Amino acid sequence: MIIDIHTHIFPRHIAEKTIEKLGRAAHIRPHTDGTLYGLLVSMRHHRITYSVTLPAVTNPNSVEHLNDTVIKKLLPLQNQGILPFGGMHPDFPHVRRELLRLKNAGIKGIKLHPAYQRADLDDPRNLRILYEASDLGLVVLTHAGVDISVNGYDYASVEQILHVIKDVQPSKLVLAHMGGWGNWAQVESDLAGAPVWLDTAFTYGRLDTYPGMEPSPHENTVLAPADFTRLARKHGTDKILFGTDSPWQDQGEYVSRLQDIGLSGRETDAILWKNAARLLDLSDSKS
Repeated sequence: MIIDIHTHIFPRHIAEKTIEKLGRAAHIRPHTDGTLYGLLVSMRHHRITYSVTLPAVTNPNSVEHLNDTVIKKLLPLQNQGILPFGGMHPDFPHVRRELLRLKNAGIKGIKLHPAYQRADLDDPRNLRILYEASDLGLVVLTHAGVDISVNGYDYASVEQILHVIKDVQPSKLVLAHMGGWGNWAQVESDLAGAPVWLDTAFTYGRLDTYPGMEPSPHENTVLAPADFTRLARKHGTDKILFGTDSPWQDQGEYVSRLQDIGLSGRETDAILWKNAARLLDLSDSKS
């Protein structure tokens, strides 16, 4: 079994333009067409059992509509191995009511993206979301560290994450990109071992660009194998979750890289699926 905790899909009518815009801004190319169909093809080809799809809600007025769609499509998506997360925005006024609606519908968690939402992770509005989600037993997966398509300010720094842990003590907080993309030394020194989960999305291996485009300016920022394994073990490989950031990484190639990165078979199995199965309570998981 393989569980990819970190993937993205877009409605077919906007997928092509959206992923090209994001890809060129970040100097990376996608490995699927960004649609549900493209993700399903990738999953079947690379034997990915489940993929968690993560929305990024940039307008509070979109929260209920997006979640309506997720709830309506939940069962057919689950039957195809897709586990959709709901969306939330720091300016949405009815946080607990909406989170409870998601929980009652069987949605496992929500996604926050502080950089796209222009609100620090430790902003009181996000603290409220994190507190309510934790109280309801929902997973919160948040972008962490620099976003390479948003230049400048870090909306989810290690300092902010530590504030969240101290103030909220969230029960199921997942920090994307190994806890802080590009801030590896600080993650290792200050965050590793904290009571949170880290996902592997976009943290090791090469960054592919569009044909004819210059190499990514971030290609030397990803973790070298030895640095990845050291960080994973210091944090605890029982709290690391496999994620690819598909379509921005190839799911099959990402599995192969992890298998060759220097971890034991037990550690690799934990990261590839056992940890996520436990977090998502997939007791009836297919193997």
